[in-house]
Amino acid sequence: MPKIETFDAANFWKNAYAHQRGKLLKKVDVPEDQIIVLASKKYVELPAALKYEIETSGITKKELQ
Repeated sequence: MPKIETFDAANFWKNAYAHQRGKLLKKVDVPEDQIIVLASKKYVELPAALKYEIETSGITKKELQ
């Protein structure tokens, strides 16, 4: 059984600027009006379903730079 790759989103979120967070949220199909609100929150304050989607989406840090 293959291992699911996960993105270290908590570490990325802590060190990212708002525009980088917004880019990440766009990649997981978050509506534009919610991106503004969510990008300013701490990672632990995001909904669990959204965190799961981000971590298992297959996005790499290189794609977000």
